[in-house]
Amino acid sequence: MSEQTILTPQSSPAPAAPTPPADVLVGQSGKAHTPGYKWAILAIGIAAQAAFSALFQGIPTAGSLLQTAYGLTAAHLGIVLAAVTCGAFATDVLWGMLSDRIGERKVLIAGLSGMTLCLAALMIFLVPGGGSTPGFWQLSGMLFLAGVLGGCVNGASGRAVMGWFPKNKRGFAISLRVAAVPAGGAIGAAVLPPLAMAGGFRWVFLFLTAFSLLATVAVILWLDEPPLAKTGPKGARTGVTIRNPLRRWDIWRMTITAFLLDLPQFTVLTFGSVYLHTVKHMALSHIATLLVIVQVLSAVSRVWGGRWTDRRGGRNRRTLVTVYSWVIAAGFVGIAALQSAPAPLVAALLVVSGILACGWHGVHYAEVATMAGAERSGTALGLENTLVFGGAFITPLLIPALLSASSWPVVMLLIGAAPAVASALIMPREIKNAA
Repeated sequence: MSEQTILTPQSSPAPAAPTPPADVLVGQSGKAHTPGYKWAILAIGIAAQAAFSALFQGIPTAGSLLQTAYGLTAAHLGIVLAAVTCGAFATDVLWGMLSDRIGERKVLIAGLSGMTLCLAALMIFLVPGGGSTPGFWQLSGMLFLAGVLGGCVNGASGRAVMGWFPKNKRGFAISLRVAAVPAGGAIGAAVLPPLAMAGGFRWVFLFLTAFSLLATVAVILWLDEPPLAKTGPKGARTGVTIRNPLRRWDIWRMTITAFLLDLPQFTVLTFGSVYLHTVKHMALSHIATLLVIVQVLSAVSRVWGGRWTDRRGGRNRRTLVTVYSWVIAAGFVGIAALQSAPAPLVAALLVVSGILACGWHGVHYAEVATMAGAERSGTALGLENTLVFGGAFITPLLIPALLSASSWPVVMLLIGAAPAVASALIMPREIKNAA
């Protein structure tokens, strides 16, 4: 009997998935994006940061109007104005860790949606009218909650930028996003006081609600998570353990320098106008112009620093911040020593010191995020922002207490110069041949 031969058709191999072109960006959703998509992500991050900044920096510009409308004492006004900042301070690290764990898209949608709802509640329920005035604790509590939720933008949007931009452009990109802080503050300062005077605080909170809602919608519609692996509950990524930034002393040293540099920064932003008006007797209109110059040029400084260090392969970021620290210290020593000098000279020193004290953020944030690694940058940026908001919160409390026991030159030395010197001394050394 002849052996029966069974012929089976040869199985053909499965067609390979097409490989996307090298310049195409693919997010975690699997969707391909053009190279220009990273700039859309940056725009979304800037919008989210500006919306939050308009809230926590814009409300204080209408502080006197807020005090009159709600019948607040000076002590109560201080608590209300610090409520948003305090909320962000309390939760920034948690938001950063959550961004590393579940991704920045979910974090931004949850946080920005919550902030929008808080602002809408303020607009509908907590504005004076009809013969009634909302209670102080209701107002400050809702603003605190808005800060708790809105603080998500600090770490999550920074992580998104870190993920989509190549290493040689991250300093510039992060600097642009960080420049949204003074930009959002300028928008708030320009818009909120006129709205409060023209239509009351319902219009103020309506504007902030709309701004936050637009940022939220932009995230929902267009933000795709970058091609970064999530770290998991213990920082594991595809078999590699990524060290937690909260357990690294070099990152703690970096973020402590951010806290220290925040003291001279907010000395200028919160009490610079008081000093120039009460001590140098400058007109309020001139002082307002000087503070606008500080905000605008500090934003320019942030972007320039990011571009300059990117051109050097990411090197010299720590060196640049250290140079800023020494110049800031020298400026505040000059202000203290020349208190009796002509007002234009003292004002010029204050403006230069303020620009540098506000202009270090971009390269500093880029360096902290780079040290932690893109996958852990959310946690590192959360820690950085926690200490930054801590400095913003504590400075307005320290200055009045120090003034009651001493004088303005002492304030300029202890709150302005001394922290800047300490920052320069604590800053970790530059890593040789870092890229």
